[in-house]
Amino acid sequence: MEIVENAPFMTLPSWSERPTLRLILKQLADGLLAGAAWLIADQLWFATEWNIRKMLVWILIATAVGGSFQLTSQYYRLASIRDATRLGLATLTLLGCSLLLKLLAVPLQVSSDVPHIAFIASVLTGLLWGTFRVSFRVWNETHEQQWFTRPVHDSPCHRTLVVGAGQAGALVVQELIRHPELGLRVIGFIDDAPNKQHLRIHGIPVLGNAAHLPALVAKYSVTHAILAIPSAPGYVVRNVNELLLKMNVQVKTVPGIFNLLGTQVWKPVIRDVSIEDVLRRDSVHLDHSALSQAVKNSTILITGAGGSIGSELTRQICAFKPKEIILLGRGENSLWKIQRELETLFPDQAHSLELMDIRNRAGLREVFERHHPQVVLHAAAHKHVPFLETHPVEAVQNNIFGTLNVVEAALDFGAQILVNISTDKAVNPTNVLGASKRIAECVILNASERAAAECRFVTVRFGNVLGSRGSVVPIFRDQIKRGGPLTVTHPEMTRYFMTIPEASQLVLQAGLLGDRGKVYVLDMGEPVKIVDLATDMVRFSGLEPGKDIEIQFVGLRPGEKLHEELFLDHERISTRVHPKLFETNPQGLCPEKLLEGLEQFRLAIQLPYAQRQPEIVRILRQLVPTYTPSILGVGRFGGHVQDRRNHALRLPPNIANRRKPREAIAA
Repeated sequence: MEIVENAPFMTLPSWSERPTLRLILKQLADGLLAGAAWLIADQLWFATEWNIRKMLVWILIATAVGGSFQLTSQYYRLASIRDATRLGLATLTLLGCSLLLKLLAVPLQVSSDVPHIAFIASVLTGLLWGTFRVSFRVWNETHEQQWFTRPVHDSPCHRTLVVGAGQAGALVVQELIRHPELGLRVIGFIDDAPNKQHLRIHGIPVLGNAAHLPALVAKYSVTHAILAIPSAPGYVVRNVNELLLKMNVQVKTVPGIFNLLGTQVWKPVIRDVSIEDVLRRDSVHLDHSALSQAVKNSTILITGAGGSIGSELTRQICAFKPKEIILLGRGENSLWKIQRELETLFPDQAHSLELMDIRNRAGLREVFERHHPQVVLHAAAHKHVPFLETHPVEAVQNNIFGTLNVVEAALDFGAQILVNISTDKAVNPTNVLGASKRIAECVILNASERAAAECRFVTVRFGNVLGSRGSVVPIFRDQIKRGGPLTVTHPEMTRYFMTIPEASQLVLQAGLLGDRGKVYVLDMGEPVKIVDLATDMVRFSGLEPGKDIEIQFVGLRPGEKLHEELFLDHERISTRVHPKLFETNPQGLCPEKLLEGLEQFRLAIQLPYAQRQPEIVRILRQLVPTYTPSILGVGRFGGHVQDRRNHALRLPPNIANRRKPREAIAA
């Protein structure tokens, strides 16, 4: 045998690092405790003549029962309710054995006192086993608590409040106890629940509710606070955050419940408060059984799978374990990224990647022919308003003809469900994006009338999603990192916002469970002023607007309007599928007019640039009567976009009447 010089010295592992030895020691300890229980019952309760053979038989029975419930495989230092339940079942099984012994005492020729001793020994065995395990848990937490309260060298000790005394708050405290190097010493909990007042959780007291925050911060010299309320709506997070910031308390938070995906479990990862936290709303409650039935054993195809909405739909769909999921898109990097994520979160999920442009009709049909998807989620689209004002032909080719290609392939290859993702910009559009998406909605409505009775082709319409590529939130973040200024188009500009997970969940609920031929609109809540959004993001960064970072108003961009709308005037609203969904009864285009318009688009695409732009706008206005081209966009300047830096800000006509109160819409 060859001996390697300078090999590292191999030390033998301790007994705690040997699983087999540790298991044997645990079984031996349980056996000794069972024997002690028999001895106590035999000698103290009944004072019979000691019989070691009977005690050994009881030890074997108790050890066998404990092994059947895998009691010795538990990690005693982290004993949980589930472990306690198993222990209780094992104790009940021992009691059952004692009752069985009483029934069979005569056939087995067992003395009459043995079943009674066994009954008492069963109870004592369960108590001793439980005490043994709890003692390990108590020692472990006491040991860690000593380290937690002990000052850590070279690390500051920040006096910290945990807002939320629920499960999330308890997990946060456990993590801080395990990691004293973070320098966060928890003084107490804050919780509004009356039944939690004056209690202790992991040895930490509940000091009061949110109304007591100013007094508690001053009394205990609090410097940090952690918001452990992952299911709280955004306005609660906003109010508590603003109150703490006014008292110069540094605020952190933990992830929301939307972070639960796949096999992941919620973890108390402490991070800065973000704009998504204060804008989130009550959690969405889905009909999981119906969604699982619609998705399970089905092949799902998602177009635009690498985009913000497409990738989130992929994550949400995989949680319902479809037979196969087809990720289709033309951006190779974004597809690669979502594939890597799927392999981590859902390693057992069958999936395929299709690098394909939906404008490629022949290639798209090949994909449908090979996979025959039952469900199609169509999220691929051009969405950048100013770009499409300068390149309207791209909107026509991608948003209209790309959607037409997807619809025709779905019809020809037997798709049962098709969900088209639309936008609130399709309502009374002032830009090419909105007009093209409105025509795409009409394409879906027309296809729904031609599809078989069991097929459901629907559209889901919603507003801006927080954090999507090209949205205002990541732009503001980049501007804050560079030191400003933050650029806002207009002081009165408002937009509807929704988190990407919430939007995706409601899309699935409406698309997979809704009726055919409908346009569903997500309840976007109340519109948010963009200047308020910018101000909040500056403050969350620990800066002061107007002092540390300026906010500048730069004027409306081509195609923009001040206020978005969710419904057309003639659309009827109801709420059948989900409380956070509105169901509309839209008016589409007659098939002849739609086909005529599509043919006109095909001819217009072939025209020279100078003729093509105005012709496309003319056809858009012909097919979408509510389309009013923006005075800053392509429609009013012979096919060219006005440079807003060289012209005074002008607003579209009747802009005050374009935004309707939600009460008037709902009526």
